[in-house]
Amino acid sequence: MPESKTAKAMPRSYEGVVNLITRGYATLSPGSQQIARFFTQNPNVIALESINAIAEKCGVHPSSLVRFAQGLGYAGFKDLQAVFQTRLATAAPGFRERISALEEELSRKGGQGNMGHLRDLVVRDIASLQGLLDTVTEEALAAAAKLLTAADTVYIAGQLRSEPLAGLLRYLLTMLHRRVVLLDPAGGLAPEMAQTMTSRDVLVAIAFRHYAKEVVAISDAAQAPVIAITDGPLSPLAKNARVLFTVPEDEYSFSRSLAAPMCLVQCLATATAALLQPGKDRVPRIPSVTEIARDRKARLPRTERQSGGKWKLHSTDQRNR
Repeated sequence: MPESKTAKAMPRSYEGVVNLITRGYATLSPGSQQIARFFTQNPNVIALESINAIAEKCGVHPSSLVRFAQGLGYAGFKDLQAVFQTRLATAAPGFRERISALEEELSRKGGQGNMGHLRDLVVRDIASLQGLLDTVTEEALAAAAKLLTAADTVYIAGQLRSEPLAGLLRYLLTMLHRRVVLLDPAGGLAPEMAQTMTSRDVLVAIAFRHYAKEVVAISDAAQAPVIAITDGPLSPLAKNARVLFTVPEDEYSFSRSLAAPMCLVQCLATATAALLQPGKDRVPRIPSVTEIARDRKARLPRTERQSGGKWKLHSTDQRNR
């Protein structure tokens, strides 16, 4: 009877389970931490597949999943899995059908060779992008855009596999005339550069498993608010984040795609542009280098150039005379 009461007191929502796992994560064994990461990053797999299939993907014995569930306070694995199934059943209309179709597509063995690799990557990207719509909130995007708009300087830290994301965000924010400092590892000065941050700045820290140690260290020591882009609430970046964006990954392999986090980075820049460009009916735009150069020339209609030691007007100015 006491066990039944304990089980009834356990969280019955996905968010409650994630919070429970997060609170006790540091005290778990390495094997249980591995299971915890898989559960928080692959909720659809937990909801849809058998205990044997989940254990194989997680790299553990099925009995380990039972012990993990019981360690959290649930009667067994099925009791814990029911929470994930409830989450999926109450998701947006049509979501279950989309996931089922994607799982069926992934299970097919046709299309071997390079085209088979391409098909698998595209299908996984579709699933990842759809998952992005369910994990990112309007509140988080608005809060991040407000920080990026108000900051004196935007610092960006992203290394290893996350480096392309950091580079893209630097480009987009620079085009929006934000002052940006990329904390790249070149020259080994990233930690020293990070020490120049103040509370008036903001740090965008990007890291996925396996987490770049320097990015984690910069996030831990940051004196500025942190916007974290990572793979789950158990990431070392999560504990210091003012705004947290999680982009779960289906598996840890060489083929991990950047499609979803790239889309998120572009959305952050677009949300920032919307704050910088007033007007409810105006679609936010991020100008290109060519557009900025053209606008600059338009603002200086009588710009002169030197040719052969003499100053001459542009041909457009000559025509206007």
